[in-house]
Amino acid sequence: MSDVSDPQYIRNWQRRPDGITTSGKLDAGDPARLAAIGVRHVVNLALDNHPEALAGERELLAQHGIGYTHIPVPFDAPTREHVAALRDAIDQAEGPVHVHCIMNYRVTGFFYLLDRESGLPEPEARARMTAVWNPLDSDEPAAQPWKALLSGEG
Repeated sequence: MSDVSDPQYIRNWQRRPDGITTSGKLDAGDPARLAAIGVRHVVNLALDNHPEALAGERELLAQHGIGYTHIPVPFDAPTREHVAALRDAIDQAEGPVHVHCIMNYRVTGFFYLLDRESGLPEPEARARMTAVWNPLDSDEPAAQPWKALLSGEG
């Protein structure tokens, strides 16, 4: 990626050690900002019908030469198949990748699993995830499908 500063004002912005960037929702001006830091492909894990989803995201990104993959993940029903689809999208993307959803919860949860699969020790994988959220230690009802998936029960 280029040396232009990361757009830290994007909700829950993160840059992973592997260079992949992640965040919550994108706004209309963000495709240009992502292009400016060298992003060449965006993977969106949010549902199109979410009230905060960026309308016309694929087209807005294309205007800046950024490829797009949409993997709609229902927040209450994440699966291993969704994780595999993310892995495949990243593997097939050309150039630096940015992965987002609405809050960066889906993304960091899936990267927890991908990090573990790649051999990253659990405490380090967990620390990366908990920089944004921690469904593994949550009793909140909305976190339960994630807790099951991330702990191997789902």
